[in-house]
Amino acid sequence: MSNFKSGFISIIGKPNVGKSTLMNQLVGEKLSIITSKAQTTRHRIMGIITGDDFQVVYSDTPGIIDDPAYKLQESMMQFVRISLEDADVVLLVIEYGEKNLDYISEKLAQIDVPVIIILNKIDLEQAQDKVLQKVEELRQQFNPKAILPLSALHGFNTQEVLPLIKDFLPEHPAYFPEGEITDKPERFFASEIIREKIFVYYKQEVPYASEVVIMSFKEQKNIIRIIADILVERESQKGIMIGKGGIALKSVGVAARRDMEAFFDKQVYLELYVKVDKDWRKNDKKLQKFGYQG
Repeated sequence: MSNFKSGFISIIGKPNVGKSTLMNQLVGEKLSIITSKAQTTRHRIMGIITGDDFQVVYSDTPGIIDDPAYKLQESMMQFVRISLEDADVVLLVIEYGEKNLDYISEKLAQIDVPVIIILNKIDLEQAQDKVLQKVEELRQQFNPKAILPLSALHGFNTQEVLPLIKDFLPEHPAYFPEGEITDKPERFFASEIIREKIFVYYKQEVPYASEVVIMSFKEQKNIIRIIADILVERESQKGIMIGKGGIALKSVGVAARRDMEAFFDKQVYLELYVKVDKDWRKNDKKLQKFGYQG
């Protein structure tokens, strides 16, 4: 198709600045899980928008950290690096009031890709002159193609993102068939929904030490039957995950099943089991098995 534009848009930024909320707003679907805890996103998740003369492939990525503490975090940063390598445009999401951005500016200086800064959570600041002052500071530091203040949570100004991006898309055929909205299979979203509930229902280290593995995903006419293992690193974490009389695990299952039924638009039967897999976050082979980069 002549004059058709298509490209990959890498959404990057520090942990918990609203990258996943932004992509869900842009795509119009909840593809990335969202919690108040940092480093909820572990994978690169694509969200695809196709129009009459364009296709935009957004990539939600894990929050950038400059000192990964273990193998899992190293793998998460690998997803960020790959998304930057194939990006046609970078959306750098910065939370209003955020500081210490030198590491990210140095990283972006190494690539020749148009950068658009998304100044998120501006609803936290009522004084417009302070917002404008922040915009000028970011312009001086990053020299981006554009800076767009918005609130991803409230959907304020998010409709302005796509027109900005389209100006920088290269002419290229669509990368994905029309109608596809993501590159991930249904099993992935089932595991992510469960993992989101773990982040919501548990505190401290337990969510970060857990991984969800879908053992069985059987879709029938009126119901999807799912069996999933929740892996933790220690017996003490297993006890916390299950809770007294199994009540904690039951709460996770009920909440996850409700969200799955909304996502898949079908009745869901869900079985959850908790197992100990010691130090899985530090084991390359296990990380590759769970879909992380080696």
